[in-house]
Amino acid sequence: MKEIRTIVDAWKTIDLHETRAALATVVRVEGSSYRRAGARMLVLDNGTYLGGISGGCLEGDALRRAQKGIALGHPSVITYDTTQDDDYQIGVGLGCQGIIDVLFTPLRPGDPQGPYRAAGSQGPLELLAGLTSTRVPVVLTTITAAADPHLLGKACVYRDQDSFRAGCTLGDLVDPILTQIQQALKDRASRSVAYGDTRLFIEVILPAIHIVAYGGNYDIRTLLNQATELGWDSTVVLNTSRANKTLVAAATRVLDSNKDPGPAIDEYTAVLLMSHDYRTDTENLRKVLPSPAPYIGLLGPRKRAIRIFEGLAEAGMPLGDADLRRIYAPAGLDIGAATPEEIALSILAEIRSHFSGRQGASLRLREGSIYS
Repeated sequence: MKEIRTIVDAWKTIDLHETRAALATVVRVEGSSYRRAGARMLVLDNGTYLGGISGGCLEGDALRRAQKGIALGHPSVITYDTTQDDDYQIGVGLGCQGIIDVLFTPLRPGDPQGPYRAAGSQGPLELLAGLTSTRVPVVLTTITAAADPHLLGKACVYRDQDSFRAGCTLGDLVDPILTQIQQALKDRASRSVAYGDTRLFIEVILPAIHIVAYGGNYDIRTLLNQATELGWDSTVVLNTSRANKTLVAAATRVLDSNKDPGPAIDEYTAVLLMSHDYRTDTENLRKVLPSPAPYIGLLGPRKRAIRIFEGLAEAGMPLGDADLRRIYAPAGLDIGAATPEEIALSILAEIRSHFSGRQGASLRLREGSIYS
């Protein structure tokens, strides 16, 4: 989500009457590549760009392709094949061993879908701009190959089956596409699908991870700064009358623990109890247990956490197995963290692994693709 938000923010500042631009999007990957499908790069006609579609090996050629697309005024798809030992192939020698399709879409004022846009349709960045604050997974479908060249690059957001049927122009392909969309949402994974001459990129866009941190100590600021760099959202709940200004500035949102309503917590929220006070952490845990937060982290030693759990049980609020599975105490991966910065790194890495369904082990121990 961070890359999408960054590109959308930059796009909003561009006057497309004076500066021409194009969006490059990775829409299909076979084999290995540094970036996966959904990676994007915003290219301006002056040669500057934002974002990236690879580890640096394809950006130079993609910049030239995008500038050519800007001049031609219509979308195009370029395939980069790094599996062949071809001196003329961009990316050869990097060891990626992958095939990458990149869609180049010119951006023009008053013509968001290019010269063939349907009435009322939106361009790719207009669509993405409407998704930057989503708190549920959404699907963006993009036509990346079609017998009718007018359809290339056409994109739409799947919201429900009825609206998709009404807005989709692919006739008999609607039902099989809907089946693929439902499976992509279930797997929470993007995919490229083909039906004869037609190919679509079904992109699952997940909400940004939301950190809710309870406490007002200096170690929270370090954690929030790192979360911001990751592109995550953050809410800090504390006594604002005693809050450090730099801590407040580091959070996306600040709530006063004495007077504001509780934070919005959903299935993409990680709660961290960081008050360093036994009674306060116990009370905050009691408050967040009914929430759908899939990750609840407690700082401090394991004995302290057990004492909190026992106290809740004595108060008539025993923890069930489901709660114990989502409570991480002590919070963080075992990386030998000692400083506030290292502890923040440990906790955020564990949160990332939780939402990815991974164990947080070394990649050298993983069999098969590091992405799948």
